[in-house]
Amino acid sequence: MTNRFSLKDKVIVVTGATGILGHSFIKALSEEGASIGVLGRNEKVAIERVVEIVENGGRAIALIADVTREDQLVAAKKIMLDTYGKIDGLVNAAGGNMPGAVVAPEQDIFKLDISVLKAVVELNLFGTLLPTQIFGAVIAQQKNGSIVNISSMASQRAITKVLGYSMAKSAIDCYTKWFAVEAGKRYGDAIRVNAIAPGFFLTEQNKTLLTKEDGSYTNRGNLVVQHTPFNRMGQPEELVGALIWLLGDASKFVTGTVVNVDGGFSVFSGV
Repeated sequence: MTNRFSLKDKVIVVTGATGILGHSFIKALSEEGASIGVLGRNEKVAIERVVEIVENGGRAIALIADVTREDQLVAAKKIMLDTYGKIDGLVNAAGGNMPGAVVAPEQDIFKLDISVLKAVVELNLFGTLLPTQIFGAVIAQQKNGSIVNISSMASQRAITKVLGYSMAKSAIDCYTKWFAVEAGKRYGDAIRVNAIAPGFFLTEQNKTLLTKEDGSYTNRGNLVVQHTPFNRMGQPEELVGALIWLLGDASKFVTGTVVNVDGGFSVFSGV
């Protein structure tokens, strides 16, 4: 019987692969049989993660690139095609917030730092759109592949402080739906695009907002847990089931969908 959840022999590029969630993604995809393009700006970490995958019997190469630099992404695409001859999937996991874009409670909301808000939108939104332009064109030509964007609860609920990040992730939801329709009309089911909206997971970007130095939760962290019916934050490996499903043939008729993986945060009113 065919295993529709298998990623055996698929070639998948993961942006943001040097981050915390990206690390979980590439390990899981490799374990399911995929060959991985480990794309990130941190060359040292990217190489370490490639070595880790290879030592565990997988296949991977490091792609050192900034997701907002088209020339670097084009170069990464060439490396992937020269190495594996195809690209079956793309995970747009690069993104995150920036300290200067966090709007403090005492801050004047009519005097926001527009330049840093633009930088956050550039990283998250255009850092998703550009890789889709570069790698997605290859996937469409091959007539069977999947793109998975990473959204956020910040696109669905008004979450204080993170304005730039919220705007960018909301735009990713819009882009996911728009691209799914346009690609479907042009290419049929040859290329699908969906998104995963994680609940709260500790990452390098949000760690200082949600936890103290001793590892205990800040007041904000406690509020998150109180508004999550599972009464805890997520673990990175809890995102990979949805990711594997969306990248594989089991989701062949799924496109334009945002899958919440949030412990119930998005549906809980707080009462």
